[in-house]
Amino acid sequence: MSQPRRKPKLSSEFIPDDVVFDILTRFPVKSLIRFRCVSKSYNSTITSPIFITKHFNLNQANNHNGYLLYSIDPISRPPLGRFSDREICAVVCNSDRTLTEISRFQIPFPRVKVVGFCNGIFCLYNYRDDTIYLWNQCIKKSKMLATTALTFKTRDAHFNHGLAYHSQNNDFKILRIIWCYGTSTVLPEAAVYTLSTDSWRRVVIPVGSLTQSIHSIPASTDFIFFNGALHCIANTTRGDSFILCFDVNDERFREILLPANRLLFKQLVVFKGSLALVGLAGVLNEEGYICHIWVMRQYGVVESWTRRTVPVNNLEGFSGCTTC
Repeated sequence: MSQPRRKPKLSSEFIPDDVVFDILTRFPVKSLIRFRCVSKSYNSTITSPIFITKHFNLNQANNHNGYLLYSIDPISRPPLGRFSDREICAVVCNSDRTLTEISRFQIPFPRVKVVGFCNGIFCLYNYRDDTIYLWNQCIKKSKMLATTALTFKTRDAHFNHGLAYHSQNNDFKILRIIWCYGTSTVLPEAAVYTLSTDSWRRVVIPVGSLTQSIHSIPASTDFIFFNGALHCIANTTRGDSFILCFDVNDERFREILLPANRLLFKQLVVFKGSLALVGLAGVLNEEGYICHIWVMRQYGVVESWTRRTVPVNNLEGFSGCTTC
């Protein structure tokens, strides 16, 4: 009597490793987390820096108009409410200019401020105990950073932070700057944290070599990452503003001039793949304002700043930005 025919066993042993690698990069993060339990080889592949970079680049190339991340403050909104315990909501921008919520999650630490987001990693800062965290919400992992000697010196001191991805070394860096208001004798100081070494080192802010006489960075402002550098609006001693840049590769500070403007509540964003300045120009009517969006069409070229005007109603403040 003939034996019943056996069903072929599906196994990655019959599939070349490079094919398995390519297939896995197409799956969403939640599926990849489950796949790590399949075997040691799967876990090793999915957690490797090469795979993570390939998966991120593929997701960046997806055919959508961008994502928007914004925080949801509690019902009780005290001053500086964004320091409160809260949720983060992620929405996708549709081609018809509508938004679809795709995820909502709780920040796992109390009294923290989101000071940076880059390549799926959040940088969180607890202003009460001066603690910085890196948090990957997708894999539910976080890391409290090593302490730095760059700490509070006076009650008038405050910090600005920025999170960046160093593509050449496949590494993350955090820039930290301290300012002391009320004195002209104490110069600003800066330090850079590198994730791969879990260590800080000081860097020099070339106050004397910048063409703009830097005075301070607003306390509520943090750096955004774009084109391999961190960017932040800084104030001059004359009361003007410019963009202070920190190149992640050579770790040097540079400057970009802003267009002539009289904007209120100015904020840097990444708009449709370009560096942009957003702010309010003045009262439009009893219920609304005019929002100006200055887009730098050619990065680093001051003459390429182009203005767009958008009417907005019932605006309480900027809470996020998007590429749509």
